[in-house]
Amino acid sequence: MKTNLLAILGATLISSATHAQITTIEDVLGRSVELDVPVKRVVLGFYAEDYMAIGSEQAFDHVVGISRDTWQGWRPASWELYTDYRPALKDIPDVGEVEAQTFSIEKVLSLNPDVVLLADWQYKGLGMDVETLEDAGIPIVVIDYNAQTLERHLQSTHIIGELTGQAERANQIANEYEQTVTHIHRKIADAGLPQPRVYVEFGNQGPSEYSFTYGKNMWGAMVSSAGGNNIAAPFVEWWGPINPEQVIASNPEVIFIAGTESGKKSDAMIIGQNIDRTMAKERLEGFTHRSGWSELEAVKNNRVYGIYQGASRTIMDGSMLQFIAKAQYPELFHDLTPEQNYLEFYRRYLPVTPTGTFTVSLQD
Repeated sequence: MKTNLLAILGATLISSATHAQITTIEDVLGRSVELDVPVKRVVLGFYAEDYMAIGSEQAFDHVVGISRDTWQGWRPASWELYTDYRPALKDIPDVGEVEAQTFSIEKVLSLNPDVVLLADWQYKGLGMDVETLEDAGIPIVVIDYNAQTLERHLQSTHIIGELTGQAERANQIANEYEQTVTHIHRKIADAGLPQPRVYVEFGNQGPSEYSFTYGKNMWGAMVSSAGGNNIAAPFVEWWGPINPEQVIASNPEVIFIAGTESGKKSDAMIIGQNIDRTMAKERLEGFTHRSGWSELEAVKNNRVYGIYQGASRTIMDGSMLQFIAKAQYPELFHDLTPEQNYLEFYRRYLPVTPTGTFTVSLQD
Protein backbone atom coordinates (compact mmCIF):
# COMPACT_ATOMS: atom_id res chain seq x y z
CA MET A 1 0.00 0.00 0.00
CA LYS A 2 2.82 2.36 0.93
CA THR A 3 4.52 1.61 -2.39
CA ASN A 4 1.31 2.44 -4.26
CA LEU A 5 0.91 5.74 -2.40
CA LEU A 6 4.48 6.71 -3.21
CA ALA A 7 3.90 5.85 -6.86
CA ILE A 8 0.74 7.94 -6.96
CA LEU A 9 2.50 10.85 -5.25
CA GLY A 10 5.40 10.60 -7.69
CA ALA A 11 3.05 10.57 -10.67
CA THR A 12 1.22 13.60 -9.27
CA LEU A 13 4.45 15.53 -8.85
CA ILE A 14 5.55 14.65 -12.38
CA SER A 15 2.15 15.68 -13.74
CA SER A 16 2.32 18.99 -11.86
CA ALA A 17 5.80 19.65 -13.16
CA THR A 18 4.54 18.97 -16.67
CA HIS A 19 1.85 21.66 -16.39
CA ALA A 20 3.94 24.22 -14.49
CA GLN A 21 6.98 25.86 -15.98
CA ILE A 22 9.36 28.48 -14.66
CA THR A 23 9.74 31.06 -17.42
CA THR A 24 11.74 34.26 -17.64
CA ILE A 25 9.58 36.97 -19.18
CA GLU A 26 11.11 40.17 -20.47
CA ASP A 27 8.56 42.96 -20.11
CA VAL A 28 8.29 46.13 -22.20
CA LEU A 29 10.75 47.95 -19.93
CA GLY A 30 13.40 45.26 -20.51
CA ARG A 31 12.99 43.86 -17.00
CA SER A 32 13.53 40.08 -16.67
CA VAL A 33 10.92 38.49 -14.42
CA GLU A 34 10.87 34.81 -13.44
CA LEU A 35 7.41 33.29 -13.12
CA ASP A 36 5.69 29.95 -12.82
CA VAL A 37 3.39 29.95 -15.85
CA PRO A 38 0.56 29.80 -16.53
CA VAL A 39 -0.01 32.05 -13.54
CA LYS A 40 -2.70 31.12 -11.04
CA ARG A 41 -3.23 34.38 -9.13
CA VAL A 42 -3.09 37.67 -11.03
CA VAL A 43 -3.71 41.27 -10.02
CA LEU A 44 -4.64 43.12 -13.20
CA GLY A 45 -4.02 46.85 -13.33
CA PHE A 46 -5.29 47.67 -16.83
CA TYR A 47 -6.08 46.20 -20.25
CA ALA A 48 -8.81 43.86 -18.99
CA GLU A 49 -10.33 43.20 -22.42
CA ASP A 50 -6.91 42.48 -23.89
CA TYR A 51 -6.19 40.02 -21.10
CA MET A 52 -9.45 38.22 -21.80
CA ALA A 53 -9.12 38.30 -25.59
CA ILE A 54 -5.57 36.95 -25.59
CA GLY A 55 -5.76 34.69 -22.56
CA SER A 56 -9.36 33.59 -23.25
CA GLU A 57 -12.26 34.04 -20.86
CA GLN A 58 -10.86 31.25 -18.65
CA ALA A 59 -7.89 33.49 -17.82
CA PHE A 60 -10.22 35.53 -15.61
CA ASP A 61 -10.72 32.48 -13.40
CA HIS A 62 -7.25 33.37 -12.08
CA VAL A 63 -7.67 37.14 -11.73
CA VAL A 64 -7.78 37.75 -7.97
CA GLY A 65 -7.62 41.55 -8.02
CA ILE A 66 -8.39 44.33 -10.47
CA SER A 67 -8.06 48.09 -10.69
CA ARG A 68 -11.77 48.45 -11.23
CA ASP A 69 -11.83 52.17 -12.01
CA THR A 70 -9.85 51.59 -15.19
CA TRP A 71 -12.78 49.51 -16.43
CA GLN A 72 -15.98 50.32 -14.55
CA GLY A 73 -15.09 53.97 -13.96
CA TRP A 74 -13.61 54.81 -17.35
CA ARG A 75 -15.78 52.56 -19.52
CA PRO A 76 -19.00 51.91 -17.58
CA ALA A 77 -20.94 50.68 -20.63
CA SER A 78 -18.27 48.07 -21.34
CA TRP A 79 -18.22 47.03 -17.68
CA GLU A 80 -22.00 46.61 -17.72
CA LEU A 81 -21.85 44.55 -20.93
CA TYR A 82 -19.32 42.14 -19.42
CA THR A 83 -20.84 41.92 -15.95
CA ASP A 84 -24.28 41.21 -17.41
CA TYR A 85 -22.65 38.27 -19.17
CA ARG A 86 -20.32 37.28 -16.31
CA PRO A 87 -21.61 38.64 -12.97
CA ALA A 88 -18.65 37.11 -11.12
CA LEU A 89 -16.49 39.97 -12.41
CA LYS A 90 -18.13 42.15 -9.76
CA ASP A 91 -16.77 39.86 -7.05
CA ILE A 92 -13.11 40.37 -8.02
CA PRO A 93 -11.55 42.54 -5.28
CA ASP A 94 -10.78 46.12 -6.26
CA VAL A 95 -7.19 47.23 -5.54
CA GLY A 96 -7.75 50.90 -6.38
CA GLU A 97 -6.44 53.08 -9.18
CA VAL A 98 -2.95 54.51 -9.59
CA GLU A 99 -3.87 57.79 -11.29
CA ALA A 100 -6.43 58.60 -8.58
CA GLN A 101 -3.86 57.65 -5.91
CA THR A 102 -6.22 55.04 -4.46
CA PHE A 103 -4.11 52.03 -5.44
CA SER A 104 -3.69 49.97 -2.24
CA ILE A 105 -0.41 48.11 -1.79
CA GLU A 106 -1.86 46.54 1.36
CA LYS A 107 -4.82 45.18 -0.60
CA VAL A 108 -2.53 43.73 -3.25
CA LEU A 109 -0.36 42.05 -0.60
CA SER A 110 -3.43 40.56 1.06
CA LEU A 111 -4.41 38.87 -2.22
CA ASN A 112 -1.08 36.99 -2.39
CA PRO A 113 -0.79 37.20 -6.19
CA ASP A 114 1.71 35.28 -8.33
CA VAL A 115 2.13 38.43 -10.43
CA VAL A 116 0.92 42.01 -10.70
CA LEU A 117 0.38 43.00 -14.34
CA LEU A 118 0.63 46.76 -14.80
CA ALA A 119 0.52 49.26 -17.62
CA ASP A 120 3.73 51.23 -18.15
CA TRP A 121 2.08 54.40 -16.84
CA GLN A 122 0.86 52.56 -13.72
CA TYR A 123 4.30 51.15 -12.97
CA LYS A 124 5.86 54.60 -13.26
CA GLY A 125 3.05 56.18 -11.23
CA LEU A 126 3.57 53.81 -8.31
CA GLY A 127 7.09 55.07 -7.69
CA MET A 128 8.60 53.67 -4.48
CA ASP A 129 5.59 51.40 -3.92
CA VAL A 130 7.02 49.15 -6.63
CA GLU A 131 9.88 48.27 -4.27
CA THR A 132 7.39 47.42 -1.50
CA LEU A 133 5.75 44.82 -3.73
CA GLU A 134 9.03 43.42 -5.00
CA ASP A 135 10.52 43.28 -1.49
CA ALA A 136 7.48 41.18 -0.54
CA GLY A 137 8.39 38.73 -3.29
CA ILE A 138 5.57 39.69 -5.64
CA PRO A 139 6.74 39.91 -9.27
CA ILE A 140 5.58 42.82 -11.43
CA VAL A 141 5.30 42.56 -15.19
CA VAL A 142 4.82 45.71 -17.28
CA ILE A 143 2.99 45.85 -20.61
CA ASP A 144 2.03 48.84 -22.73
CA TYR A 145 -0.64 49.43 -25.34
CA ASN A 146 -0.78 53.18 -24.62
CA ALA A 147 2.40 53.89 -26.58
CA GLN A 148 0.56 52.77 -29.73
CA THR A 149 3.74 51.37 -31.25
CA LEU A 150 3.79 48.12 -33.21
CA GLU A 151 6.70 46.82 -31.13
CA ARG A 152 5.02 47.30 -27.75
CA HIS A 153 1.63 46.09 -28.97
CA LEU A 154 3.18 42.84 -30.18
CA GLN A 155 5.40 42.35 -27.12
CA SER A 156 2.52 43.03 -24.72
CA THR A 157 0.35 40.52 -26.56
CA HIS A 158 3.01 37.80 -26.39
CA ILE A 159 3.55 38.52 -22.67
CA ILE A 160 -0.14 38.00 -21.93
CA GLY A 161 0.00 34.80 -23.97
CA GLU A 162 2.91 33.53 -21.87
CA LEU A 163 1.27 34.47 -18.58
CA THR A 164 -1.98 32.72 -19.46
CA GLY A 165 -0.56 29.70 -21.26
CA GLN A 166 -2.10 30.90 -24.52
CA ALA A 167 1.02 31.49 -26.61
CA GLU A 168 -0.55 30.13 -29.80
CA ARG A 169 -3.63 32.33 -29.46
CA ALA A 170 -1.40 35.32 -28.72
CA ASN A 171 0.69 34.60 -31.82
CA GLN A 172 -2.42 34.57 -33.97
CA ILE A 173 -3.72 37.87 -32.59
CA ALA A 174 -0.29 39.50 -32.80
CA ASN A 175 0.24 38.33 -36.38
CA GLU A 176 -3.13 39.68 -37.46
CA TYR A 177 -2.38 43.03 -35.87
CA GLU A 178 1.06 43.19 -37.47
CA GLN A 179 -0.41 42.43 -40.89
CA THR A 180 -2.94 45.25 -40.47
CA VAL A 181 -0.28 47.79 -39.53
CA THR A 182 2.31 46.77 -42.12
CA HIS A 183 -0.34 46.80 -44.88
CA ILE A 184 -1.20 50.40 -44.03
CA HIS A 185 2.44 51.47 -43.76
CA ARG A 186 3.39 49.79 -47.04
CA LYS A 187 0.47 51.20 -49.00
CA ILE A 188 1.10 54.76 -47.80
CA ALA A 189 4.82 54.48 -48.52
CA ASP A 190 4.20 53.13 -52.01
CA ALA A 191 1.69 55.87 -52.86
CA GLY A 192 4.05 58.71 -51.96
CA LEU A 193 1.19 61.14 -51.33
CA PRO A 194 1.60 64.37 -49.34
CA GLN A 195 0.83 64.04 -45.64
CA PRO A 196 -2.48 65.60 -44.59
CA ARG A 197 -2.41 67.98 -41.61
CA VAL A 198 -4.38 66.35 -38.79
CA TYR A 199 -5.80 67.44 -35.45
CA VAL A 200 -7.21 65.02 -32.85
CA GLU A 201 -8.93 65.93 -29.58
CA PHE A 202 -10.66 64.11 -26.76
CA GLY A 203 -14.08 65.75 -26.95
CA ASN A 204 -15.10 65.19 -23.32
CA GLN A 205 -15.46 68.93 -22.65
CA GLY A 206 -17.74 69.67 -25.59
CA PRO A 207 -17.25 72.38 -28.24
CA SER A 208 -17.12 75.29 -25.78
CA GLU A 209 -13.83 74.18 -24.22
CA TYR A 210 -10.79 72.65 -25.87
CA SER A 211 -9.85 69.43 -24.12
CA PHE A 212 -6.52 67.66 -24.50
CA THR A 213 -4.87 66.52 -27.67
CA TYR A 214 -2.08 64.00 -28.21
CA GLY A 215 1.57 64.15 -29.20
CA LYS A 216 3.67 60.97 -29.25
CA ASN A 217 1.24 58.41 -27.86
CA MET A 218 -2.33 57.15 -28.14
CA TRP A 219 -4.28 58.93 -30.91
CA GLY A 220 -1.30 61.11 -31.76
CA ALA A 221 0.87 58.09 -32.42
CA MET A 222 -1.90 56.47 -34.44
CA VAL A 223 -2.35 59.55 -36.62
CA SER A 224 1.39 59.50 -37.36
CA SER A 225 1.40 55.74 -37.92
CA ALA A 226 -1.36 56.16 -40.50
CA GLY A 227 0.65 58.75 -42.40
CA GLY A 228 -0.80 61.95 -40.96
CA ASN A 229 1.04 65.11 -39.98
CA ASN A 230 -0.10 65.57 -36.38
CA ILE A 231 -0.26 69.35 -35.88
CA ALA A 232 -0.01 68.96 -32.08
CA ALA A 233 3.26 67.01 -32.13
CA PRO A 234 5.55 70.09 -31.96
CA PHE A 235 3.62 71.52 -29.00
CA VAL A 236 2.42 68.53 -26.91
CA GLU A 237 4.80 65.73 -25.97
CA TRP A 238 2.34 63.09 -24.76
CA TRP A 239 -1.12 64.51 -24.10
CA GLY A 240 -2.41 67.88 -22.96
CA PRO A 241 -4.12 71.07 -24.12
CA ILE A 242 -3.09 73.10 -27.14
CA ASN A 243 -3.72 76.79 -27.79
CA PRO A 244 -6.94 77.06 -29.88
CA GLU A 245 -5.28 79.73 -32.00
CA GLN A 246 -2.57 77.24 -32.89
CA VAL A 247 -5.18 74.79 -34.19
CA ILE A 248 -6.66 77.49 -36.42
CA ALA A 249 -3.25 78.65 -37.59
CA SER A 250 -2.29 75.06 -38.47
CA ASN A 251 -5.47 74.70 -40.56
CA PRO A 252 -5.88 70.89 -40.29
CA GLU A 253 -7.21 69.05 -43.31
CA VAL A 254 -8.57 66.19 -41.20
CA ILE A 255 -10.01 66.38 -37.67
CA PHE A 256 -10.79 63.53 -35.27
CA ILE A 257 -12.88 64.04 -32.13
CA ALA A 258 -12.66 61.11 -29.71
CA GLY A 259 -15.42 60.36 -27.25
CA THR A 260 -16.99 57.81 -24.94
CA GLU A 261 -20.50 56.81 -23.88
CA SER A 262 -20.47 59.43 -21.09
CA GLY A 263 -21.80 62.96 -21.39
CA LYS A 264 -25.32 62.18 -22.54
CA LYS A 265 -26.67 65.26 -20.73
CA SER A 266 -24.08 67.67 -22.13
CA ASP A 267 -22.66 68.52 -25.51
CA ALA A 268 -19.57 66.32 -25.12
CA MET A 269 -18.69 63.98 -27.95
CA ILE A 270 -20.63 60.80 -27.40
CA ILE A 271 -19.86 57.53 -29.14
CA GLY A 272 -19.54 53.87 -28.21
CA GLN A 273 -21.63 51.11 -26.68
CA ASN A 274 -25.42 51.63 -27.18
CA ILE A 275 -24.92 55.07 -28.77
CA ASP A 276 -27.16 55.88 -31.73
CA ARG A 277 -25.30 56.96 -34.88
CA THR A 278 -27.53 59.99 -35.37
CA MET A 279 -26.76 61.28 -31.89
CA ALA A 280 -23.03 60.70 -32.37
CA LYS A 281 -23.10 62.63 -35.64
CA GLU A 282 -25.03 65.52 -34.07
CA ARG A 283 -22.49 65.82 -31.26
CA LEU A 284 -19.64 65.67 -33.76
CA GLU A 285 -21.19 68.40 -35.88
CA GLY A 286 -21.39 70.64 -32.81
CA PHE A 287 -17.60 70.92 -32.78
CA THR A 288 -17.58 72.39 -36.29
CA HIS A 289 -19.35 75.51 -34.98
CA ARG A 290 -16.42 76.56 -32.82
CA SER A 291 -15.13 80.05 -33.39
CA GLY A 292 -12.86 80.11 -36.43
CA TRP A 293 -13.50 76.50 -37.41
CA SER A 294 -15.73 77.28 -40.37
CA GLU A 295 -12.61 78.33 -42.30
CA LEU A 296 -10.64 75.17 -41.55
CA GLU A 297 -10.02 72.92 -44.52
CA ALA A 298 -11.28 69.89 -42.58
CA VAL A 299 -14.61 71.57 -41.83
CA LYS A 300 -15.08 73.06 -45.29
CA ASN A 301 -14.53 69.63 -46.85
CA ASN A 302 -16.55 67.64 -44.27
CA ARG A 303 -13.46 65.72 -43.19
CA VAL A 304 -14.37 65.68 -39.49
CA TYR A 305 -14.65 62.28 -37.80
CA GLY A 306 -15.69 60.82 -34.48
CA ILE A 307 -13.79 57.92 -32.98
CA TYR A 308 -14.29 55.79 -29.88
CA GLN A 309 -11.85 56.52 -27.07
CA GLY A 310 -12.35 53.04 -25.64
CA ALA A 311 -10.92 51.49 -28.81
CA SER A 312 -7.51 53.05 -28.32
CA ARG A 313 -4.61 51.63 -26.24
CA THR A 314 -5.63 48.05 -26.96
CA ILE A 315 -4.74 45.21 -29.33
CA MET A 316 -8.18 45.87 -30.85
CA ASP A 317 -7.17 49.30 -32.13
CA GLY A 318 -5.95 47.95 -35.48
CA SER A 319 -9.43 48.67 -36.81
CA MET A 320 -9.21 52.24 -35.49
CA LEU A 321 -5.86 52.62 -37.26
CA GLN A 322 -7.68 51.52 -40.40
CA PHE A 323 -10.35 54.15 -39.82
CA ILE A 324 -7.76 56.87 -39.35
CA ALA A 325 -5.86 55.76 -42.45
CA LYS A 326 -9.07 55.72 -44.49
CA ALA A 327 -10.03 59.21 -43.29
CA GLN A 328 -6.57 60.57 -44.08
CA TYR A 329 -6.23 58.77 -47.43
CA PRO A 330 -9.82 58.00 -48.55
CA GLU A 331 -8.96 56.92 -52.10
CA LEU A 332 -6.10 54.73 -50.92
CA PHE A 333 -8.15 52.81 -48.34
CA HIS A 334 -11.68 53.01 -49.75
CA ASP A 335 -12.09 49.23 -49.44
CA LEU A 336 -11.48 49.06 -45.68
CA THR A 337 -14.38 48.40 -43.29
CA PRO A 338 -12.93 49.47 -39.91
CA GLU A 339 -16.04 49.40 -37.73
CA GLN A 340 -17.04 45.98 -39.03
CA ASN A 341 -13.52 44.74 -38.33
CA TYR A 342 -13.68 46.11 -34.79
CA LEU A 343 -16.84 44.14 -34.06
CA GLU A 344 -15.47 41.07 -35.83
CA PHE A 345 -12.57 40.97 -33.35
CA TYR A 346 -15.11 40.68 -30.54
CA ARG A 347 -16.96 37.90 -32.30
CA ARG A 348 -13.75 35.93 -32.76
CA TYR A 349 -11.94 36.48 -29.47
CA LEU A 350 -14.31 37.72 -26.78
CA PRO A 351 -17.50 36.35 -25.19
CA VAL A 352 -19.52 39.53 -25.80
CA THR A 353 -20.10 41.73 -28.84
CA PRO A 354 -20.99 45.39 -28.29
CA THR A 355 -23.61 47.25 -30.25
CA GLY A 356 -23.62 50.96 -30.99
CA THR A 357 -21.48 53.43 -32.89
CA PHE A 358 -17.69 53.32 -32.76
CA THR A 359 -16.73 55.49 -35.73
CA VAL A 360 -18.71 58.28 -37.36
CA SER A 361 -18.25 60.89 -40.06
CA LEU A 362 -20.03 64.07 -41.04
CA GLN A 363 -20.42 62.36 -44.39
CA ASP A 364 -22.46 59.47 -42.90
